[in-house]
Amino acid sequence: MFDNIENLQMRYDEIMHLVSQPEIASDGAQFQKLMKEANSIKPLVDTYAEYKKAEADKEDALSVLEEEKDEELRELAKEELSDAEERIEDLSQKLKILLLPKDPNDEKDVIMEIRAGAGGDEAALFASDLYRMYTKFAESRGWHTEIIECEETGIGGMKQVNFSVSGQGAYSILKYESGVHRVQRVPVTESGGRIHTSTATVAVMPEAEDVDVQIDEKDIRIDVMRASGNGGQCVNTTDSAVRLTHYPTGIVIYSQTEKSQLQNKNKAFALLRAKLYNLKLQEQQAKEKDERLSQIGTGDRSEKIRTYNFPQGRVTDHRIGLTIYRLDDVMNGDLTEILDALIAEDQSKKLARLQG
Repeated sequence: MFDNIENLQMRYDEIMHLVSQPEIASDGAQFQKLMKEANSIKPLVDTYAEYKKAEADKEDALSVLEEEKDEELRELAKEELSDAEERIEDLSQKLKILLLPKDPNDEKDVIMEIRAGAGGDEAALFASDLYRMYTKFAESRGWHTEIIECEETGIGGMKQVNFSVSGQGAYSILKYESGVHRVQRVPVTESGGRIHTSTATVAVMPEAEDVDVQIDEKDIRIDVMRASGNGGQCVNTTDSAVRLTHYPTGIVIYSQTEKSQLQNKNKAFALLRAKLYNLKLQEQQAKEKDERLSQIGTGDRSEKIRTYNFPQGRVTDHRIGLTIYRLDDVMNGDLTEILDALIAEDQSKKLARLQG
């Protein structure tokens, strides 16, 4: 383990030297590429520095115990030794997690798709609530969100919405959100006060680049038209809406949120690339079934992952059996506790598999 860490430490030091050189600093693309690599290594480098400090503290405490006769100083050294050994154990586990094979998509931006499921208008309202929840979460992390495609209902709901989330490590955190989300509450459309259960599906797709997916122009039909819909944040009124039809898969993308036809076209192609790349990833996961089963679900949109129960003010994530009673906070974008627990469980399973 430590040989790998030392090699990465040397690479980090090398990058820090390179980016201080004027010829690299003036080359924007090269500078960004190197800094991205450095940022991916830095958590490991910092943790290793803490580990070496804990090891040094342990050696110092042992030296005092061997040489010192004063009982008061010996007691202090015993406390320092115990503290150092505890830190060494914790940091050793953290280093093992940081050395786990990285998902190559973890540093990518994402495109999210939310679709209303069972429940009619209430499901569309819930889809809209989920969209707001994710945009609030993204905002809290300093990420940027932008709607690509959206179909609204007349009462503020969303039959479906596709939107991009741009920010460091977005996919590594949001990938756990793919699946069926279920809500239990009294709908605003229900006069009898009965609790209904509705669903919405969420798909989280890494944003794909041209190198990730090759799209043949012969496989695409592009139509341009006037935007339509109920108004609101998803529609403009110019002849700039773009519809892409991908013949091999039957995927249809409709983008109308921008006033510029070119911008809508670019957004539509970004969504199409993400969907095609996601199909490619699902095929890979099917081939790697054993590994897929050893991890927390990240991609199967038919898997029921979470229930939001409004009468009891609770949220339950069914994959890890986590229930918290802060529903209002969660719906306002405070997903940190849930996502941290999912990440920790996923890392634990991967470690167990690696060591088993």
